Formats: sequence, C-alpha cells, structure tokens
Amino acid sequence: MKLLTATLGAVLAATVTATSPPAAAQDFPARPIRLVIPFPPGGGTDFVSRVVATALAEHLKWQVVPENRPGASGNMAIAQVGQAAPDGYTIVMGQSDNMALGPYLYANVGYDTLRSFVPIVQVSEAPLALVTNAGATGPLRLASVADLITKGKTGPGISWATAGNGSMGHLYGEQFKSVTAIGLLQVPYKGAAPALADVMGGQVDVAILSVPSVLGLVKGGKLIPVAVTTGKRSSMLPNTPTLDEAGVKGVEAGIWLGLFAPAGTPPAIVARLNTEINKVLQLPDVRDKILNGGAVPVGGSSEDFAAFLRTDYAKWGRIVRDSGVKLTP
Repeated sequence: MKLLTATLGAVLAATVTATSPPAAAQDFPARPIRLVIPFPPGGGTDFVSRVVATALAEHLKWQVVPENRPGASGNMAIAQVGQAAPDGYTIVMGQSDNMALGPYLYANVGYDTLRSFVPIVQVSEAPLALVTNAGATGPLRLASVADLITKGKTGPGISWATAGNGSMGHLYGEQFKSVTAIGLLQVPYKGAAPALADVMGGQVDVAILSVPSVLGLVKGGKLIPVAVTTGKRSSMLPNTPTLDEAGVKGVEAGIWLGLFAPAGTPPAIVARLNTEINKVLQLPDVRDKILNGGAVPVGGSSEDFAAFLRTDYAKWGRIVRDSGVKLTP
C-alpha cells in the first residue's frame, strides 16, 4: 500500500508539473521589461514600439521601459540584445533592416538572425514611401516619380536619404537605380527623424522610409508622398501611387516589425509574452493607433513568425547577393 501510494503520488506530481506552467512563467514579469528600440525617437519603429509598450502598461500593469539605441541600421542594438540574459526581461523590436539584411551586408554583424534569437511575435507591417520636400519650388520641386527619374538622369543625379547603410531603403535604392538607370547617391542617417529633417531642409532630394515614419509630416504638409513600394496602395496614403503604377516595375517591398528575445529564453516565458502582446494587438484603441500611424497590426503565434522569418531572410539573402552590396561596420 505504501508503495502504491508513493507511486500514485509521483504520477500525480508529474502530471501537475507537465500541465502547469513553470513558476517563472506564472510570476513573469516580476520586474520591468526593457524594450530596446534600435532607432532614434521619431521614426516608425519607435512609434509602434511605444504603442505596444504603453498598451502593456495600461492594460496589464506591466512595466515596459522603451530604450532607444540607434546605430548601424539598428544592428548594434540587435547584437547587444542577442547577448543579453535569456530571461525575458530584455527584448528588442527587430525589423526587416536588421533581421533580414544586416547579416548579409556586414562581414561580422555580431549576431545570427536565426540562431541568436527566439521570435516572440510579428507586430506590424507597412509599405515604404518615397517622400520629397513639399516646400521646394521651381525645378527643385520633385512631386512625382517621373520628376525623380528626370533629375536622376541629369549630371548630379538624385540624393537618396535612408535610415542608414544596410537599411531596407538602401537596398531598395540600389534596385531603383538599376531598374531606372539613373544616378543615385545614397545618404545614410541614424534613423528616420534626421533623414526627414534634411529632406525638408533641402539638403537631400528624397527619403525612403516606412509610412509610419513619414505620415505625420505628410499630413502636416511638410512632405510630398511620391510613391509607396508595395503592390497595393497604403490605406493612409490612398492618393499616392505604387511604384508599379508610376511605371517602375518589378521593385516591390514592405517593412515588418517583430519582437525578439535572446536565444535560450524559456519557452513558457516566450509563450506568455506572445499571448499578452497578441491580446493588446487586438485591442481597438491599439489597432486604431497602429493603423492611423500607417502600419497594419499583425500578431499570431511565435511559430508562424519564425516560419515567416526564415522565408523572408532567405529572400533578402538572394537580393543582397544579386546586388553585390557589401558594407563595413
């Protein structure tokens, strides 16, 4: 009887252990979560990150501390998070620039997209937009893709501001230059805000950045949206043509954002983060903020995001190899 009792007790304990989440996940988070944003304040990545952080704080009473750490198209911050303690208390808002392009463009970027991180959830997706200075007049005013191509075929060509070397805008510029046979000088910045300041100041001709990065200035009459880079128009820029509609064929891309934790983060904690972030992404006020900011909320399982990441990573590897672009840190 004692043996039977002991055996039943062991089986019951094992069953409870197998079906109950680990104590670490049940108690998570027990302290503030650091959300690293690999770009300066004022851009699309910063905007979406802060919407999510604020929603987690307001609806779950979690302490989520956004931390901007710009540099090298976000690669520096991504590498640092990849080396952080895998406990769920340091996460990063990765995106196409750093997760899909960085490891192909730099000889030693400091992380492996598929091995250094655990994908938590895809947060949003958005088109890129080509924007020019609304305050320019006369021959300096570039109000259409045709205007850009015309200027690009002159001696100086066009200057093309991006969020940094190795960013999606940089690679897109290489494709745009190849397809249109124009002169194009890429001018890298440490994020969207300084790039847009120089477009409005007339120092560069055009910027290519995510719709959330440019939307406020477009609505404020400071920027002209010349085209978007996806196959469909942006719902927030319905009068802005796609590049395909403007006559530039075969150059299509968008930008996505997603949250990542360092590799080795306990699956139960990743699952908790995924569950709660999915909940806030379904909240009407959060969806409205992201949509009105020019992006589309996504959500979904960690497994779905991991599968998407593998496909997107392979696609951009082919594009980078075909472009021949290589960068040094």
